[in-house]
Amino acid sequence: MPEGPSIVILKEAVQSFKGKKVVKVSGNTKVAMPVLEGQRVIDFKSWGKHFLICFRRVTIRIHFMLFGSYRINEEKDTPPRLGLQFENGALNFYACSVKLITEPLDEVYDWSGDVLSDTWDPGKARKKLKALPDLLVCDALLEQNIFAGAGNIIKNEVLFRIRVHPRSKVGKLPAKQLNLLIKEAVNYSYDFLEWKKAFVLKKHWLAHTKKICPRCNIPLIKEHLGKTNRRSFFCNNCQVLYQ
Repeated sequence: MPEGPSIVILKEAVQSFKGKKVVKVSGNTKVAMPVLEGQRVIDFKSWGKHFLICFRRVTIRIHFMLFGSYRINEEKDTPPRLGLQFENGALNFYACSVKLITEPLDEVYDWSGDVLSDTWDPGKARKKLKALPDLLVCDALLEQNIFAGAGNIIKNEVLFRIRVHPRSKVGKLPAKQLNLLIKEAVNYSYDFLEWKKAFVLKKHWLAHTKKICPRCNIPLIKEHLGKTNRRSFFCNNCQVLYQ
């Protein structure tokens, strides 16, 4: 599943289509599309893992789920879920969720909850976390209404960075660790963005999918934890369990 930084990269990659008219809409989405032929793309936005294609009266929301992908100015062998053809290019989206948003986006999204937004508000994140004291930190980092854009890679790497065990409860974290959790969720997201653009993201993984702890030189633990049941990679020696 693409995490927030990957969606930001997509948003930046399609800016040449901003202001361009759609000449043809295709795809096997079951969502009833409005007449978009002749309509101009007003803007491209992102919120967390959502990619937003904005028209004058409607916004198309793309969520790539687990196996979604896209192609710019090219096609895959399989039919797209949604294809937008322009006079000089095309955007094609595959195996993704497509939704129409008719409300103003400011009524749908809290932009200050996106870890890569210029309006990110750590104070709001702290308040939301303190309201969920029994939540495991491995689940907290995946809560999109708190850390929009954070996914499993960010979760595992942030917890390793701040030396917190994924089974720790939010309400048991010392104030210093809670603040670090919030701070590093953002810091790592920007590192992720930089490394992804340079095609070196995996080279910087310290815990995610790894077998040996680089600090302790002992085997890392791999378990499916929390209500999300996502893979967690962690060290029982240097990551402290707060319960």
